Amino acid sequence: MAGYVAGDPTAELMELVHDIVRISSSTGDSHKVSACGGGGDLFKKDCTDLVRKISLLTHLLEEIRDSISGSTSRYPPVDKWNSDLTAALQAAKRLLPVASNFDSASSSEGGAKKITFQFRCVTWKLETALGKLPYDQFDVSEEVKEQVALVRAQLKRAADKYGPMNSNLLSRSLSHSGLEDLTPIQLGCAMGTLHIQNIGNVNHEVSASLSLIPQGNASEQCGADHMIEASTSSSASSEVYCKNVDKNALSSSNQEVKRSREDKKSDAISVPDDFLCPISLDIMRDPVIVATGQTYDRSYIQRWIDSGNLTCPKTQQKLQNLTLTPNYVLRSLISQWCSAHDVEQPTGIVNGKIKNSDGSFRDITGEIATIEALVRKLSSRSIEDIRTAVTEIRSLSKRSTDNRILIAEAGAIPSLVHLLTSEDVLIQENSVTSILNLSIYENNKGLIMLSGAIPSIVQVLRAGSMEARENAAATLFSLSLGNENKIIIGASGAIPALVDLLQTGSTRGKKDAATALFNLCIYQGNKGRAVRAGIISALLKMLTDSSHFMVDEALTILSVLACCQEAKVAMVKASTIPVLIDLLRTGLPRNKENAAAILLSLCKRDAESLGCMSRLGGMIPLTEIARSGTERAKRKATSLLELLNN
Repeated sequence: MAGYVAGDPTAELMELVHDIVRISSSTGDSHKVSACGGGGDLFKKDCTDLVRKISLLTHLLEEIRDSISGSTSRYPPVDKWNSDLTAALQAAKRLLPVASNFDSASSSEGGAKKITFQFRCVTWKLETALGKLPYDQFDVSEEVKEQVALVRAQLKRAADKYGPMNSNLLSRSLSHSGLEDLTPIQLGCAMGTLHIQNIGNVNHEVSASLSLIPQGNASEQCGADHMIEASTSSSASSEVYCKNVDKNALSSSNQEVKRSREDKKSDAISVPDDFLCPISLDIMRDPVIVATGQTYDRSYIQRWIDSGNLTCPKTQQKLQNLTLTPNYVLRSLISQWCSAHDVEQPTGIVNGKIKNSDGSFRDITGEIATIEALVRKLSSRSIEDIRTAVTEIRSLSKRSTDNRILIAEAGAIPSLVHLLTSEDVLIQENSVTSILNLSIYENNKGLIMLSGAIPSIVQVLRAGSMEARENAAATLFSLSLGNENKIIIGASGAIPALVDLLQTGSTRGKKDAATALFNLCIYQGNKGRAVRAGIISALLKMLTDSSHFMVDEALTILSVLACCQEAKVAMVKASTIPVLIDLLRTGLPRNKENAAAILLSLCKRDAESLGCMSRLGGMIPLTEIARSGTERAKRKATSLLELLNN
């Protein structure tokens, strides 16, 4: 394979990753049938999830490869860091074709158990192997380290879903011989708490990070419509952005720990099977009854139906109608059980009362009835009724967190997503703004993603009124706070639409677009998309604009892009270096800091860019910054001066 140095230990790993992606592509046709058709669909989600996580390792391996090829020092011995990762990838490569072609109709339950156990083993092994990589011994960027940390967290959560492992069986499962010689009893012991009757239907709900939107009374009073704008104001400098990213990573980590503890607590208590959604295997938030009489969590069965499935997932019977009837009795039983066993409930609503921050409860029976009536009107045949309802929901969702919980609980999100495609301008504007307001409550982010909202939000971003476009951009920012969501949104075509708004939008629209683009570009795979969408020229125009009102935002985004080779080439080609040198001389302290950081990325291992800096007199302002700039600016300027002197 071209591009690998002799003896490069990443060559085999990269080839394995590429093989796994190719296997996934070649078996894709078998996944086009519905669940009732067998033919590999039983493990479709598991296969897709595993391949997606593995494909994210490409950036890590590329940076390790580049570090090895550009260094004269010896890299760590191969058997010390990559043998486990190679074994895990080989196991995944063997597993995927088998799982993709598994036919539940003609196979025994034992066969399904074996494949599920293999997924558990491969997931565990990948997470363990990634933890052993010596990141500090290679020149791996912070963005890629964050990405790998995300993948590890996802793998760990997926592995924990199946319960404890028997180490002896684990070793055998990862060998070439697989599990063919294991008895059903051995297999059952190895799989722990897995719900066999729902095999293959693991919880794939997007796990979102904690919101960066300001909390507290002040935020509530100013209204959700303006919260996003406040976070993108010109005073929100690059320093604030960096702090927010750190806070996001920390909050995400804390959330994972909390979820893990809750999962273990629920497992220890043994949740009644009737309280678990057959699709997600989690305690149901909003149980609803379908035409076959089976009960599911509303968000999961709605996603199933919206994907074109017209059968009951559990019984495989055709649904005579798509009505989802709230199961109030079961919801009440779940609430009572959670209270009796001190298990945190998914909603905080208990028997018509909502939990306050001090632990007390407030009666909201009347509010629930009002909101449910409004949600029903969203499906009315009268345009006037819909306009009235969606306007009121926008207003309610802006006022308080309690309202955001209740509106989502009433099933408003799928209806609001449907209204995003309305030809009525007012309905579209109020719908996208309502979704923005609802997304501020953390638990609603996952529901919005599950409802398939992203394509419709992107369409509003492209063709809606200016207000609708602004709020669509703000919604994408809010949803992109979840790391997995960055990947989904980036692949949806949102980035070119955001770049267009960055260039042609109103002042507020440009700021919303800039913040959304910054957040999306934290994910390595979105950097190239942004560059190809023309973001570099748009940012350069912002840097040279005489008003200087978005210099902070432009520099912050450029600093995130500067670690991407494609972005570096585009920046140099667009003559960004002279503009950055000018900012070193005349910019505010935070502008100088970011300009120095970007220049360091552009000039590292690039003699031509270094020569350009020298010819343009960059050493003079760098010397001044190294003496009197901010601490970060001093470090960057000093490193640049060392490169220039050498």
